[in-house]
Amino acid sequence: MKHLLNTLFVTSEDIYLSLDGENVVANREKREVARYPLHTLQSIVSFSYAGASPSLMGACAERNVSLAFCSQSGKFLARVNGLTHGNVLLRRKQYRIADMPFQSCKISSLMIFGKTYNSRQVIERTRRDHSERIDKQHFAEASETLKNVLPQILEETSSESLRGLEGAAATAYFGVFNEMILGDKKTFSFTGRNRRPPLDPVNAMLSFAYSLLAHNCASALESVGFDSYVGFLHRDKPGRISLALDLMEELRPCMADRFVITLINNRSINKSDFDFRESGAVFLNENGRKKFLKLWQERKKEYLTHPFLEEKMQWGMIPYVQALLLARYVREDTDAYPPFLWK
Repeated sequence: MKHLLNTLFVTSEDIYLSLDGENVVANREKREVARYPLHTLQSIVSFSYAGASPSLMGACAERNVSLAFCSQSGKFLARVNGLTHGNVLLRRKQYRIADMPFQSCKISSLMIFGKTYNSRQVIERTRRDHSERIDKQHFAEASETLKNVLPQILEETSSESLRGLEGAAATAYFGVFNEMILGDKKTFSFTGRNRRPPLDPVNAMLSFAYSLLAHNCASALESVGFDSYVGFLHRDKPGRISLALDLMEELRPCMADRFVITLINNRSINKSDFDFRESGAVFLNENGRKKFLKLWQERKKEYLTHPFLEEKMQWGMIPYVQALLLARYVREDTDAYPPFLWK
């Protein structure tokens, strides 16, 4: 369990939440393991299969404390909201911002700033950890390109121009991506980003990781009251979780790209984990997906210190914390949205 920004995260799958007077009680096998005053909480996000008592759900609704339930993999399941908290008011504000190009770009630019900053961090880590195995000059040039584009991103007021800057940064970043891959280059050679369908094992893993991350972000956004289908940079499209795609931008390099590179370089996955189709498409096979998901869940349980909150938490909590910070900004509780800047 983790108590952050007046939000209680219940990460253990066997915790049952109940109400005792004015306190939220966490129980394991009918034994109390922790309690929190309900009046100090703004929201509760539970990843437990055990659930919560009807009395607690009723109390949360009466006191405008959002209570969200997610699966252990991060899939959003359900939410209990009070009469005025979160859902309607937050979404109405979200829809208004989505219809205002300048305000939408203001938020989007911070997310793309986070993506570009984190892409540069991935490059810098490779320069630091594997300096003898890479083209140092090539990496230095790519890093400098990303560094120079960062202030331009913050100053941008047009979404179209912002996409152009994002594209330029992505070109520099993926230009050295193949050199970050140090294991089994015959199988895991990266010549560029491709999708729908992916045409090589590296792109197959990137697409799968992005899909997992997008659903984690959608669950996080839903848990705090957002409509995950209405975005600020990614515009409305039937069936597309546009706001989740916005939120995941800053998390792609550090949560997805770095994870895929680590799997390859640690030889945790190999050629036998892929299905090579006659059409040229490449996908993880059943065994590969099981292996990937197992390692993905293990990665989400690793701890880091959140750079803005300076709180220690699991990687899996990052999308939920960023969704909460975004909600605070949209409600005008803070002056700006702080993107996740990996250190």
